Amino acid sequence: MVSQEQRRRQLAREKFLRQQQRRTEARRKARMRNSVIASVLGVLLVGSVVSYTAGVFKGDDKKANAGAEVSPSASAPSKAPDPCAKPAPGKAKSLSWKKEPAMTIDTSAKYTMKLATTCGDIGIALKTAAAPHTVNSFNFLAGQGFFDHTKCHRLTTNGIYVLQCGDPKGNGTGGPGYTIPDENLKDKSLKGNVYPAGTVAMANQYDASTNQGRNTGGSQFFLVYQDSQLPPNYTPFGTIDAAGMKVLKKIAAASESTGQGDGAPNATVVINKATVTKS
Repeated sequence: MVSQEQRRRQLAREKFLRQQQRRTEARRKARMRNSVIASVLGVLLVGSVVSYTAGVFKGDDKKANAGAEVSPSASAPSKAPDPCAKPAPGKAKSLSWKKEPAMTIDTSAKYTMKLATTCGDIGIALKTAAAPHTVNSFNFLAGQGFFDHTKCHRLTTNGIYVLQCGDPKGNGTGGPGYTIPDENLKDKSLKGNVYPAGTVAMANQYDASTNQGRNTGGSQFFLVYQDSQLPPNYTPFGTIDAAGMKVLKKIAAASESTGQGDGAPNATVVINKATVTKS
């Protein structure tokens, strides 16, 4: 016959085991959620459905659409007031090249990029010496009008806080046709697996679970408007100015109330003109 004390201990053990099971399950779900968030910034594979289990900023097919970095099927959140103006007349160009452009920038000089968007101007100080291939590519693409009239197709407002742009197709599968190498992954600003607010970084196709997809950047990039927990797998190549940060905050505020967390921004964010200038 089981005594009351033995019964009490048995019930306590069972309660403890149930708690342990719940905690284990919670940790498992958290790991899955975090791996998904980390993949949101790695451009998702061409034709793939948005999946938080795939990878945060993945790129698309590195032959046809190098550098695509958003989920093609990301659905637009519920509508909220649009704080941005209508896009300038014109449409994105369909341009593609077979190989990375030859180095034409002065790697010892300072360069800045200006994104004249429907929501306001975003100025970016480029890290020329630390990321020469990336800056040279942006200088080339901007000069070709590659970014003009392109839509910033993705905004994340939960876990990671970025606006993703640079795809002429506007759906996360576009790129320039060539790839560029990863650079500056040991930038002193990347501490504790955090990309600080104000960072501009490249999307790519890197998959940390397989260690495949290095050096697959193309044209897609993301602008960080709030400190974001991400491993140092995405080339940081610029810093956003104060005016640009206000623009990003305005864009984010238009979508935060929807609870979507990841998808097309409610704001109509179109890059009317992108220019790179040597200081």
